[in-house]
Amino acid sequence: MHTRTLGQGLEVSAIGLGAMGMSQSYGPNPGDRDDMIGVLRYAVEEAGVTFFDTAEVYGPYVNEELVGEALAPLRDRVAIATKFGWNIVDGKTVGTDSRPDQIRRVADASLRRLRTDVIDLFYQHRVDPDVPIEDVAGTVAELVQAGKVRHFGLSEAGAATIRRAHAVHPVTAVQSEYSLWTRDPEPEVLPTCAELGIGFVPFSPLGKGFLTGTVTASSEFAVGDIRATIPRFAADNIAANEALVSEVRKLADAKGCTPGQIALAWLLAQQRWIVPIPGTRRRGRIDENAEATRVALSADEVADLDALASRVGVHGDRYNSAGMAMVGL
Repeated sequence: MHTRTLGQGLEVSAIGLGAMGMSQSYGPNPGDRDDMIGVLRYAVEEAGVTFFDTAEVYGPYVNEELVGEALAPLRDRVAIATKFGWNIVDGKTVGTDSRPDQIRRVADASLRRLRTDVIDLFYQHRVDPDVPIEDVAGTVAELVQAGKVRHFGLSEAGAATIRRAHAVHPVTAVQSEYSLWTRDPEPEVLPTCAELGIGFVPFSPLGKGFLTGTVTASSEFAVGDIRATIPRFAADNIAANEALVSEVRKLADAKGCTPGQIALAWLLAQQRWIVPIPGTRRRGRIDENAEATRVALSADEVADLDALASRVGVHGDRYNSAGMAMVGL
């Protein structure tokens, strides 16, 4: 797989891997932990993936432990991103916490769980309205100076916050949901990243599975599947949103690839500094996602896909009301 460069010269595979779903959010967790370790190693050794995304809150904690164990033998070949910014009490998230002392505690704990001496990319998971972003950036800068962190990132932050943080310590990457049916970063965040030389990392680039064409109005989500709480995945909204996937599938059929590969190829065509991180638990899906880097879209095809969401329409918010209140700050 070819590589791409995020901000501050961080070079990673053109498509990364989001590990969250190996520990939470998509129904029953995999019963065989060793199999998930095998999937993570397969991504590196067979598909050329070098960019892995986790967070302390996934589990919590167990996802970092999984990623750390899986990638320890391959550590010099990969970049690992993790995140801070939540207050976790008795295994449950009870709000944000990006106070400097908390950031330092999380960094040390994450280093232990990841079995490494440095975090390649340390994101603030959500903006904490109670802590000035300048204090957050300054604390991460201290961790960089101490050799515990290489790069600073932000997740789901608004353009003004990105600018303020970048003025204190260079931001390497901004991570937010971005896909053919989630276009929120386009008006302000992506232009800000372009101006400041910051990379952009789309999570849920396949629309939490919807853009692969495997979710329909008759789909039933298992207990613990986050999609059951998301308005966009309500049955009536899924039925309306199937019109978007139908258009993607037509292009995929014409090009001899899958709808998911079209969705990833479209993201890759947006900017050279965009690196999507689809999640999966399966080796076959890792291969499919990696092959998206070989799907060539013409300028006309990109333009048609650019206009798809506004032309066909997208029904339902991408988070519930509490989640929506925490993005774009």
